[in-house]
Amino acid sequence: MQTQNTSRSNSSPIIPSFPDRVAMVTRTTKETDVQVSLNLDGQGNCTAETGIPFLDHMLHQIASHGLIDLEIKATGDIEIDDHHTNEDVGITLGQALGKALGDRKGIVRFGHFLAPLDEALVQVALDFSGRPYLSYGLQIPTERVGTYDTQLVREFFVAIVNHSQMTLHIKQLDGINSHHIIEATFKAFARSMRMALEIDPRRAHSIPSSKGVLMA
Repeated sequence: MQTQNTSRSNSSPIIPSFPDRVAMVTRTTKETDVQVSLNLDGQGNCTAETGIPFLDHMLHQIASHGLIDLEIKATGDIEIDDHHTNEDVGITLGQALGKALGDRKGIVRFGHFLAPLDEALVQVALDFSGRPYLSYGLQIPTERVGTYDTQLVREFFVAIVNHSQMTLHIKQLDGINSHHIIEATFKAFARSMRMALEIDPRRAHSIPSSKGVLMA
């Protein structure tokens, strides 16, 4: 009686090698100077020096839970308020994501995650579609977390969505603590990106779209 060779069916797909998915972007205006370096296939290492401590804390969440290596340095007119620096960090990070992705060949493309943090529960779904769109459903109960204006959370995601050309849906399912709600959002966002940015071994050298293109 012959035994069937199952080594082919049981073996894991081989993922072809890809160029390093890295990017460095600098944005300088009369209001801010922002430098972003990232590696999409990193270990979650992060250096964030924006002058906005709470934003730095959230950038660490993106790196740690997205397994993206990030180095972000920013100076801005925070003596006025944090708005310009917060927005320009989002813009520059979005540009760096888009640059590192290139034509988006081989990526899974879609990602989703449901993140609990104590009483807070936030759902994120995203698509590196080439079509920027944000659905923002957070209801943050306080105007500030520490010195950070909580309205700036939306402004950060508007900036990153528009400049990375992703579709992003954020939905708050529960939560009463502002810090918990925001941090759960960034963790869910990071985990969703990690899923979407993985290389799909079954079509590692093709665009994950029936149209054959993922750019606007």
